[in-house]
Amino acid sequence: MRFLLEALLITGAAAGGWLLATPRGGAVAATEAAAEAGARPFGFCHRGGGTDCVVDGDTFWMDGTKIRVADIDAPETHPSRCPEEERLGNAATKRLQALLSAGPVTLVVGDRATDKYGRALRIVTRGGKSLGEQLVSEGLARRWTGRRQPWCGAA
Repeated sequence: MRFLLEALLITGAAAGGWLLATPRGGAVAATEAAAEAGARPFGFCHRGGGTDCVVDGDTFWMDGTKIRVADIDAPETHPSRCPEEERLGNAATKRLQALLSAGPVTLVVGDRATDKYGRALRIVTRGGKSLGEQLVSEGLARRWTGRRQPWCGAA
């Protein structure tokens, strides 16, 4: 994907700080605080802000920054529109929490840095593999196509 080739990668530095690595190999110090390298536990923060917590299946807070997983759309949990969306949304939320808690991640800036709600848009990867794609493969999210699709009554 073209936007991935032009993306900035946020990677943990040995001293615990973060660098923005450009596709051409350059690096600049990040101006925003980001996560330390290494695994950390993520909790749940369904409505409020926080540090290292999951809001729903495609949104989480890391070091005070609200991040939207850019390559997926997960079912809503608050409020959900039907029992099936609620069930899938809760499962996606729990799975994202488990995936984020399992180890360090890389946050890739795509074609836009933020959405209309001010959330940082990032493709979240570990070992070069998208955690969003993992949620899609498990049936807990859909690939983001630029607009939301209904989860209620969907085949």
